[in-house]
Amino acid sequence: MPVMVTPGGEQWSTGICECDSICDCCFATWCYPVFTCITAKDHGECLCLPLLECCGLVPPIAMAMRVSTRLTYGIEDTICNDCVFGCCCGPCSWSQIRREMKARHHPVTSFRRK
Repeated sequence: MPVMVTPGGEQWSTGICECDSICDCCFATWCYPVFTCITAKDHGECLCLPLLECCGLVPPIAMAMRVSTRLTYGIEDTICNDCVFGCCCGPCSWSQIRREMKARHHPVTSFRRK
């Protein structure tokens, strides 16, 4: 997949607790492992990558996905925020990554029934 790098100064298109789709937010909350795996796959990573996370202090995959998303889209933020959001707000953090991918017109798997 092509990497889109833009000049610095970009911000996340949505806040950490914003929800553009109740379906996605509920899915992230109640089916967290499945949501993270699908989001990682849509981002171009291995489908099972999020399952490697241990119950450690800082979820390394969540933090790595946030950093990767920031670098891909040129979003200015800090590794400290990535660490805090990945650790304390897992479903919200993964939802924000997914929303960013949608906002940047990155192909994502639809969770809605058609």
